[in-house]
Amino acid sequence: MPIEIIPTGAAVGAEIRGVDLAQPIDDVSFATIERAYNEHGVIFFRDQHITPPQQVAFTRRFGEIEFNIFGERWSVAGSPEIVVVSNITEDGRPIGVRRAGENWHSDMCYTARPPRGTMLYALETPDLHGLPLGDTEFASAQAAWEALPDRMRHRIEGRQAVFDFTGRKRAFPPTQTEIDRNPPVRHPIVRTHPCTGRECLYVMRDDCTGIEGMDAAEAEALIAALAEHIIKPAFIYRHQWRAGDLLMWDNCTVQHRAIQDYDMPRRRLMHRTTMGGAVPT
Repeated sequence: MPIEIIPTGAAVGAEIRGVDLAQPIDDVSFATIERAYNEHGVIFFRDQHITPPQQVAFTRRFGEIEFNIFGERWSVAGSPEIVVVSNITEDGRPIGVRRAGENWHSDMCYTARPPRGTMLYALETPDLHGLPLGDTEFASAQAAWEALPDRMRHRIEGRQAVFDFTGRKRAFPPTQTEIDRNPPVRHPIVRTHPCTGRECLYVMRDDCTGIEGMDAAEAEALIAALAEHIIKPAFIYRHQWRAGDLLMWDNCTVQHRAIQDYDMPRRRLMHRTTMGGAVPT
């Protein structure tokens, strides 16, 4: 089958059809997939049936694996590159990260080299009498930048925001080792995508704790205003998961959050991989 790319119609996102990720992907087909990924920010494949090693291998086509802090606690046996995201408990203990990503963010933005992207493979998805639950929302920080008035653009161009690992509350408190491993870093508020050259906003609540050259009150107000601007409805795609979905997003131009509208006995089980990135510019 030829590869089909079907945009969602939102500011971000496209479905890719005609690809079986359990089979080898030739270089020409992969180049088509990668172009769609760079262009649309979020791409997804329905009805996939892949093993953990196949997910790891596909992730590596986009870049070296970036190990997440949760992987040290919840990873797939034999595939430490994969973090388990789940609300399921076995023998009284969680098998994965339960309430991951419920606030708007970009993955691992607090690191010096934030990951290029993140991939989620859905093995089990919750529903209530046939109504799907556990959606994920994605916001286009690129479209948000393009919609800014010129006065605001001039105000923030060239400025650096401070990103602090300890700024965000997490499902499980970080260890001192994790805190020491992730000291505060600075990234440009207006970031350039390394593949497309397009600009986007790179700022979010909690993770951004200040802006260089501004006093705390002014920086806090500006961060809040930009963060709210990015998540306006016009810039959002909401993905309704099905078992067998493999979805990946770009952590430069896209922010996301998981909708926590379900609990046991409605089960959710995802396998997550993350690909390494570059120093933001």
